[in-house]
Amino acid sequence: MALTLLGQHSPLASPTEQLKMLGRTTSCPSFETQLDHIGLLPLHATGITVFQINVGKLCNQTCRHCHVDAGPDRTESMSKETAEQCIRALAKTDIPTVDITGGAPELNPNFRWLVEQSRALGRHVMDRCNLSVLLLPSQADLAEFLAVHRVEIVASLPYYRASQTDAQRGEGVFEKSVEALQLLNKLGYGRPDSGLALNLVCNPVGAFLPPKQEAIEAQFRKELRARHGVEFNHLYTITNMPISRFLEFLLESGNYEQYMERLANAFNPTAAAGVMCRYTISVSWDGTLYDCDFNQMLDLPVDHGAPAHIRDFDPVQLNHRQIMTRNHCYGCTAGAGSSCGGSVTS
Repeated sequence: MALTLLGQHSPLASPTEQLKMLGRTTSCPSFETQLDHIGLLPLHATGITVFQINVGKLCNQTCRHCHVDAGPDRTESMSKETAEQCIRALAKTDIPTVDITGGAPELNPNFRWLVEQSRALGRHVMDRCNLSVLLLPSQADLAEFLAVHRVEIVASLPYYRASQTDAQRGEGVFEKSVEALQLLNKLGYGRPDSGLALNLVCNPVGAFLPPKQEAIEAQFRKELRARHGVEFNHLYTITNMPISRFLEFLLESGNYEQYMERLANAFNPTAAAGVMCRYTISVSWDGTLYDCDFNQMLDLPVDHGAPAHIRDFDPVQLNHRQIMTRNHCYGCTAGAGSSCGGSVTS
């Protein structure tokens, strides 16, 4: 497997090949064995409270850890027809939260339409933003648009210092991220009582688990406030998933078995019971349904009789569906757990 360079996309192992690699892990029992030991096999959804839409893989950045393998040269993009199917499906439900992700989701031509339609249905909307996209000339009014529609911004920022952030995301990205955060603060984001939520997400720059969420949040808050005058609401930690570019890094650096053993040894039954796939449905750019965004990247669609495409969306069948699991799921159950909303347990 060739190393992926920042700013340039190179072919990775196929999803099928990645699943085979994960299945050959010798340093830990299968994830299903762990679930069986705690009485959670098979794992089932507990209802859907998050309707996640991945609008495609186009992004203005190419980050080393990206589980989507996104970049400027990706062409996968949700069509208007599929976007309309998403809104029709959403309207059949009372799912409170719409979580829009990518790539850089804002670069999809239907992003703003999805925001507007979701808000018109009375749903809370989250935008998973890489921050630098807000500074693109083509997105000059994007921050204002998000503020007008009261969109919660969940912004990626690996670290509060430039060296670590740029090592993961590209030269100069930290400076752009800070500029974007300052812009959002001026609009009221991250400010007390504004109602404009600005939450940060950080993940380790390397083959280890994230630190305790409360401790690293306090560090981020202190450093960003003192050095850059930046305010935010919360910080979420997320474990690097052993798929896509991060799997490639683990293999190239000889850390794969050690990392998988670290995840398995840190398996937390409480985190397993609260994994995000139990309350999330994830829609791919082409309309295929998945239990989570990670399964989406491994081409593991919902199964066991549940509808597999957004055009066939059936809340009754999907609310308590059996969830597809593999060894990469250790990433969500290690330590305090990991989800799109940060740690699963205290």
